[in-house]
Amino acid sequence: MRSKSPSLDNENDLWARGARLVVGVDEVGRGSWAGPLSVGVVAIPRDSRLYKVRDSKMLSEPEREMMFERIIDWVDEWAVGHAEPVECDTLGMAEAQRLATRRALAQLTRVPDHALVDGNWDFVDGPTTRLLVKGDARCLSIAAASIIAKVTRDRMLRSLDPEFPHYDFASNKGYPSSNHRRALHAYGPTVVHRKSWSWMDDLAYPGIPRTRRPTPQGALF
Repeated sequence: MRSKSPSLDNENDLWARGARLVVGVDEVGRGSWAGPLSVGVVAIPRDSRLYKVRDSKMLSEPEREMMFERIIDWVDEWAVGHAEPVECDTLGMAEAQRLATRRALAQLTRVPDHALVDGNWDFVDGPTTRLLVKGDARCLSIAAASIIAKVTRDRMLRSLDPEFPHYDFASNKGYPSSNHRRALHAYGPTVVHRKSWSWMDDLAYPGIPRTRRPTPQGALF
């Protein structure tokens, strides 16, 4: 937890401009082979501070678990929305990310005025957005959202491990790994895998074709 603390510069600026509810938004699971794509949304309070919040990637798993419990007790609002693997396959990752974000925002008790979004792509429908490259390291609200999303999704993948023991989900959380790849070749994809990804083309396991989304323009002839 020794990395530089994310700041409140963006939140303070928006609050000074009259924003009533500012949320940080971050996603996790976009590069995973299995499990949902998850989006965390967090509204931090103006009148209290929580120290040691960092980008989730800067923390160990035990540190994230500890901070998760502290964050949900501290924030004004928080939610995590998910797009399931079949939705990632049928919609594509960009639309799945939008869907997961809408589901997270729908869980809040109030409608945000502004969203601080990690990265350079706006996937948030509704509130006015401010994009922040490396926002999970720079912005306190986004850093908190990154922890909420990461811990929630990791817990989901760990819970799947007993049901699918060959894939090592408790360790890899659905992401690419040598054990994960070997299990896919030996046993094929499960119902929690994204079957539209290119790794499906290389599987030794027979009989399950890669999911193909229709092209938007359709057939010409």
